[in-house]
Amino acid sequence: MNVLIVGGTGFVGTHLTRCLLQKGHRVQVLSRQGTGSVSGARYIRGNAATGEGLAPAMKDAEAVIYLVAIIRERGDQTFQQAIVEGTRNTLEAAQAAGVRRYLHMSALGAARGTGSHYFEAKAEAEERVRDSGLDWTIFRPSLIFGEGDDFFAGVLRGLVQGGSQNGLWYPPLPVIPLIGDGHFPFRPVWVGDVSEAFAQALEKPQTIGQTYELVGPQEYTFRELVLRVRDALGSRKPLLPIPIFLMDLALPLLSRIPGFPLTLDQYRMLKVGNTAEPTTMRQVFDLEWRSLEMELPIILKKSAYLAAG
Repeated sequence: MNVLIVGGTGFVGTHLTRCLLQKGHRVQVLSRQGTGSVSGARYIRGNAATGEGLAPAMKDAEAVIYLVAIIRERGDQTFQQAIVEGTRNTLEAAQAAGVRRYLHMSALGAARGTGSHYFEAKAEAEERVRDSGLDWTIFRPSLIFGEGDDFFAGVLRGLVQGGSQNGLWYPPLPVIPLIGDGHFPFRPVWVGDVSEAFAQALEKPQTIGQTYELVGPQEYTFRELVLRVRDALGSRKPLLPIPIFLMDLALPLLSRIPGFPLTLDQYRMLKVGNTAEPTTMRQVFDLEWRSLEMELPIILKKSAYLAAG
């Protein structure tokens, strides 16, 4: 199958491109740079947020996968542009080209009225997908872990070790700051399982018109995730819980500091957690369901190597 991935040069896109190629699909990736690292894929320049390059990219496509997203707004890169407008432009280009099959990357927790601009944008994009008339499937993953991720190798490593991580500055402290008691639930899912679910959906007509929540085999509290990263890094720093009411007061000001590692929007999402039951996902897709414990040492070792190099 000829598959067009829109926004396929990031963490998930790179893994998904490899997965599709291994299954014999022909993969074309549209991104703003027009270059990528996966041998065998064809990279083309375009911008979903403006619509640039979408029409010619659709020419030979039999299926479209939309992965474009940002977790932090910077300058003209806003949630509205990357998530909502990019989705709208891609859907319209697919409709105009007669491409019926459409897979969409959303996020677990996407809903109206959450107070999170990210979740609100994801919910609006989902509405556009459902109203498109295409043969759509929506995926809503929890935190995604794997080689190249930003959360475990960036955010949690930064909390434990301090220093610069992925362009953000974490102050080196003798303690590890923890938001409240850290008992917000998460069920992170391996990027290989996410990629496999997308690939299998292309071959499963019963997934058309369905939304699937993607989660891993175990639920953790945020505190437990921090401790696992701390222990994997060989640190003995104690945790320092910061009361929620203090965070509520301080973060609106701190988040305005350039390079501060936590935005107000991310804080709102963190406090509600990110988990779901895996029953439907497990019934439909044949996944390895790899555990965080199996991947975490590899993730941290690889990120440390890249940082040192």
